[in-house]
Amino acid sequence: MTFVSITRLRIRSARFLPAFLIDTWLSARQVRRAEGYRGGRMLADRRQTYWTMTAWDDAASMRAYMTAGPHRRAMPKLMRWCDQASIVHWVQDDATLPDWNDADRRMRAEGRVSKVHRPATGHDPMTFTPPRVTAGVDLPPNSTSPRA
Repeated sequence: MTFVSITRLRIRSARFLPAFLIDTWLSARQVRRAEGYRGGRMLADRRQTYWTMTAWDDAASMRAYMTAGPHRRAMPKLMRWCDQASIVHWVQDDATLPDWNDADRRMRAEGRVSKVHRPATGHDPMTFTPPRVTAGVDLPPNSTSPRA
């Protein structure tokens, strides 16, 4: 079984982008070394929107990553930086990552919005534009990362 996590974040102002991109880079370095991480992808969408997709051995592995290091330090900032934010998780039989269109479909059907201080139109009930899937990057686990 594989635990899959998808996030969608839209940064509300270009002035937050430099700090957001630094935190994203640090979190991406962190995730590739995380215990239980199987692989993932990031997608730079239009209108300062960013998607992440990660696969894990289990929910506990994902939570351990999420509540430590650079990712933990970045999370509180997102309420101020974002005007749309949502997340969805599920468990599946195989470790194959879904495509971005399936991630979007599941986000809308099963996801939940995250708290933001200044929500934009489309934040809730997630009526955002479907992702443009041409600007993604794979995040394989480091070959030296500890594996369960």
